[in-house]
Amino acid sequence: MTTTQTAPARATSLQCHFAQQQAAFRQAPYPSLAVRRERLARLERMTRQHVDEIERAIRQDYGHRSSVETRLAEITTLQLALRHTRRHLKRWMRPQRVSLNWRFLPARGEIHRQPLGVVGIISPWNYPWQLAMMPAVSALAAGNRVMIKPSELTPATSRLMAELAERYFATNELHVVTGDRETGKAFAGLPFDHLFFTGSTQVGRQVAQAAAANLTPVTLELGGKSPVIVADDADLDEAARRIAFGKWFNAGQTCIAPDYVLVSERRLNGLVQALERTVRQFYSRLADNDDYTAIINRQHRQRLVDLRNEAEDRGCRVMELGASAEQLEASGKLPPTLIINPHDELRLMQEEIFGPLLPIIGVRDDEAAIDHVTRRPRPLALYAFTRDAGYRERLIAGTHSGGMAFNDTMLQAAQDALPFGGIGQSGVGAYHGEHGFVTFSHERSVFQQARRNTAWLMQPPYRRWLLKLLRLI
Repeated sequence: MTTTQTAPARATSLQCHFAQQQAAFRQAPYPSLAVRRERLARLERMTRQHVDEIERAIRQDYGHRSSVETRLAEITTLQLALRHTRRHLKRWMRPQRVSLNWRFLPARGEIHRQPLGVVGIISPWNYPWQLAMMPAVSALAAGNRVMIKPSELTPATSRLMAELAERYFATNELHVVTGDRETGKAFAGLPFDHLFFTGSTQVGRQVAQAAAANLTPVTLELGGKSPVIVADDADLDEAARRIAFGKWFNAGQTCIAPDYVLVSERRLNGLVQALERTVRQFYSRLADNDDYTAIINRQHRQRLVDLRNEAEDRGCRVMELGASAEQLEASGKLPPTLIINPHDELRLMQEEIFGPLLPIIGVRDDEAAIDHVTRRPRPLALYAFTRDAGYRERLIAGTHSGGMAFNDTMLQAAQDALPFGGIGQSGVGAYHGEHGFVTFSHERSVFQQARRNTAWLMQPPYRRWLLKLLRLI
């Protein structure tokens, strides 16, 4: 599908593909374990056999994308998820026996995980391959048909995805729809059996509204401002290295990247110095450094420059590390930038940054850091550097976030056994591993009555004395 189609032609094409998938699902509503594993194997080959092409397409879309970061985030993460899913799929598909109330024995109860039907996936630009294919892994494993609408901001990757999907899958199994924002709106309006969206909170609201017209259940993987707490007992050099990895991987264009750091006022300068040392170690140069990624396009880069400039104009201390934004303009990159004690009313502190700017905020003490987090919208991730078991427990019990990691950043999202998802403004629902399988399944309750049973005791004419004896009334 191309962006030159008229709106009626676009809608007709989408509806045609959707109808084909619906018809195919009706003919095979419960694919066998062998069929599901074979589809996952094809998805694995579609990625593994075209790694170089995928890497080139993403680099073309970004202008410059670290090849190592592409391999780590787009390829390896997906391959590990596929391996985990294929290994555990048989157990996930097995009906689960449940215990029933003794009054209803010897009846039997089970939960059967049933495919939903046709699943729609709307994926973003920041990890264009992984964030389209990871939900597809879960949806295919659960026995569904899948349609994907990748971002229009990564056209080369989207075209390649559509071409490879057509080569490796029948259209009624997995189909990729390319096109502009209007195509995306039409896609969100289809009556999917489940709609999965990854992107901004603002667009997520629009997707949820479109899905609501069809009563389509949604999973929304959004973002928000994920804080880092550096507690008083933390090793500053260790914290700096791990914060720097999470923040400047993909130049900060990650939904779970550290958005800002909270540290006690007396340790703030020490942390700033540790981050300066770390950046020198990580990136000896920036403009021609293959390890440091560019900003996706000029519009996003200018937005980040505007955030930095507003903070500087309002008197904040701004530290560009390694180079200035002006020196990197031709490369499309922005330098790792520290912004010290920004004011709450700045756009920098109101919006998700999604770039290499890192606010560092001095707080009174560790308890003030918890208070700072709890007074703000619930983030997708919360990070804390501490070895104090008591403080960890206070953070776990006293804060809310989609996920949490102690003494590292971002790596919680690479664990297939852990659910990945937000809470409140940072998202609805979760996936990865078995949690993704459940997201794209209907957990159907099945009650089987025995030939000889006690149900007659509850039938008219009612014996009140007996029902009281059974504690039913």
